[in-house]
Amino acid sequence: MSESAQFTSAIDHSVPGLKKLIKNHLKFSLARDTQTASRRDWWLATSKAAQSLIIERMIATQTAHHRTNAKRVYYFSLEFLMGRLFSNSLYSAGIFDEIELALQEMGLDTETLRKEEYDMALGNGGLGRLAACFLDSLATLDLPAVGYGIHYQYGLFKQEFRNGHQVELPDAWLTYGTPWEIVRPEHSTEVQVFGQVENVFDDRGNYVPRWTGGKKILGVPYDIPIPGFGTNTVNFLRLWESRAPEEFDFEAFNRGGYGEAVREKNVSETISKVLYPNDKTESGKELRLVQQYFFVACSLRDIFRRFRKDNEAWEDFPEKVAIQLNDTHPAIAIVELLRLFHDEYGMAWEKAWSIVTKTFAYTNHTLLPEALEKWSVPLFQKVLPRHLQLIFEINKRHLEQVEAKWPGDVHRKRVLSIIEEGHVQMVRMAHLSVVGSFSVNGVAALHTQLLKAELFPEFDEMFPGKFNNKTNGITPRRWLLACNPRLSTLISKKIGTGWERDLDKLRGLEQYANDPDFQSEFMAVKHANKVDLARIIKTQIGISVNPAALFDVQIKRLHEYKRQHLNLLHILALYRRLLQNPDLDIAPRVFIFSAKAAPGYDLAKCIIKAINSVGTHINADKRINDRLKVVFLPNYRVSLAQRIVPAADLSEQISTAGKEASGTGNMKLALNGALTIGTLDGANVEIREEVGEENIFICGMTVEEVTALVKKGYRPHDFYMANEELRAVVDWIGSNYFTPDEPGCLRMLCDNLIYNDPFLVLADFQSYSDSHKLVDAAFKDKPRWAKMAIMNTARMGKFSSDRTIGQYASEIWKLDPVKV
Repeated sequence: MSESAQFTSAIDHSVPGLKKLIKNHLKFSLARDTQTASRRDWWLATSKAAQSLIIERMIATQTAHHRTNAKRVYYFSLEFLMGRLFSNSLYSAGIFDEIELALQEMGLDTETLRKEEYDMALGNGGLGRLAACFLDSLATLDLPAVGYGIHYQYGLFKQEFRNGHQVELPDAWLTYGTPWEIVRPEHSTEVQVFGQVENVFDDRGNYVPRWTGGKKILGVPYDIPIPGFGTNTVNFLRLWESRAPEEFDFEAFNRGGYGEAVREKNVSETISKVLYPNDKTESGKELRLVQQYFFVACSLRDIFRRFRKDNEAWEDFPEKVAIQLNDTHPAIAIVELLRLFHDEYGMAWEKAWSIVTKTFAYTNHTLLPEALEKWSVPLFQKVLPRHLQLIFEINKRHLEQVEAKWPGDVHRKRVLSIIEEGHVQMVRMAHLSVVGSFSVNGVAALHTQLLKAELFPEFDEMFPGKFNNKTNGITPRRWLLACNPRLSTLISKKIGTGWERDLDKLRGLEQYANDPDFQSEFMAVKHANKVDLARIIKTQIGISVNPAALFDVQIKRLHEYKRQHLNLLHILALYRRLLQNPDLDIAPRVFIFSAKAAPGYDLAKCIIKAINSVGTHINADKRINDRLKVVFLPNYRVSLAQRIVPAADLSEQISTAGKEASGTGNMKLALNGALTIGTLDGANVEIREEVGEENIFICGMTVEEVTALVKKGYRPHDFYMANEELRAVVDWIGSNYFTPDEPGCLRMLCDNLIYNDPFLVLADFQSYSDSHKLVDAAFKDKPRWAKMAIMNTARMGKFSSDRTIGQYASEIWKLDPVKV
């Protein structure tokens, strides 16, 4: 049992008590007996047993927050990549060991049961996973918090490969339900979309705009308890499911029109049907905007209900409520809160706007201008006509401030305007987020610096002190304790427990970094994890790999700026060197990829095809004697990452300098003893500072060098012509050598590199290739590699999400912990 605050549980936590609880849930919740129960039944019963304890603490937590009228932070995010909750829930409830013993006595084990859980895949990548880590840390630090998002019926998509091509299938994670969520129909709320704005007289004889007509949607909340580790605090994540206010049109049914009778229900439920509809089409864009408004409108009404329970004066709202916007997806909440105060509660504009701008804080996650959300004015006019009026008024008042600060400066007005002028006017959601928030933070030191200097320099000048940095972090509970039990056990044996809540304690491992015995133990753990991953690779895709080889891992969203194709060019260069010199002395390598490309992102999907086609060819080539293997594991998700991360030797973090905001995969891999090869981008800069230059492989251009090259005029063809090896491998991809059955299918990638190359792959190739030679030499020196791996694990304390959330709480939200 984990140590905890004064709290008396009514549940027997002993092994006999937990066995009885599991069997009771099997019998009374699932109507099964021990003879007929399937593995899934046992998993459900065990999960419900853990949930019983968690819910008991959740009720106590909410009682404590209500009793103290605590200030809460509300984390608004369109993504929460929660993964599986089974192991984490057992650890956080403090009953992992007891449950393991109880299951063993019943002829079962936790490892078998946890495979029965389907990933709660309510996110796309790092943004959603960060949100999940933050929820874990908020509860662990006893900070009153609620997460808000959408209860998607389908996750991003399930990925398969057919002839090397990505194929997207529905990710129906809810097909068999989940034991972790609690539906709260009593807190359902109704919101409006579409319609028009009419000017009418109010009850005081004033001419006011009123939003009328349109369509009503019902939001039904589902709560997922979020237990803290080593504490009794249990916060929750509230996800909204969309439904029609009227389930069934009896009049239409009686006329014989069954389809018409349920049409409204089907249309309404579409809103929470799928994560991120393809927004290449106008209907996709509309649905995405409706999704964003739906979840923030439901959430704000929910926050109002909770606030009014304990408070009367709206002036106190920012003293009790802090709302963190996770990127621009929830930015429409700024306008909705203003509308509620101004339109529905009759508050004067100045007072309403003052409260709004003291409530919201905004986290920026990207430096890519094309990734900053914009919506067309005509689309806004159709979906949210009243909000568009309010945005124009916000912008008018904002530009008056700009004029007062810089009289007659038309350029600054154009740059700072929330409305982008053009053939079609666009609403810039990032600009709205900056103007409507009291804090804007980046997610790594370099990212924040570039945010202020390059993306928003005029805003930084206009609002001095508003921009700040909060370097991202990861929860050590999931990304070491739960995902790497062998290493967790070794660490606790060597330096004791407590590091799970204070990751800086891992510094205690440094004194053993040169100890040959500890090096052997540490690398034996790594080898055992690699054996496990090799088994998964063989089972899933039929490729045999050598656990003694260097496991070179790149797992993240497939995007040009993350440069999986730079990795591919190096693989081809190595392959070519081996073919031309069979005696070449290199360490055997297994290159492991896992990633999903956005359905409408053609070049990213082409890169997936290229990696798969090249891999198929290399893996079958007997001439290289298994010294190179290329593996692309399909359907990347949290549970798969939890198996790859502990087994990685080398972590590929090779984004173009200045393009990756932070990255968190780099932190997870380094924490588990993988060495990083990376550019000075995002959090790599701070990882180097922490682990030391001697324990990381840095390559590629710096931000300054990238800027200078682009300013001078980057000509990828010059690099292509100047480097014989580079030219050979690029041409090799562009030929039909690897795709004889699909001639020309990789030509897009080849042409992009030679004639466009927006992310400077060819410019960084030689430096990257040279760094890999240093990796090869280090890996052959086993004591040196072991020491470097240990030092990476030992020095990752800064990158705990507990540190990140502690800084958010003290420096942005002004939030105090509440002990339960």
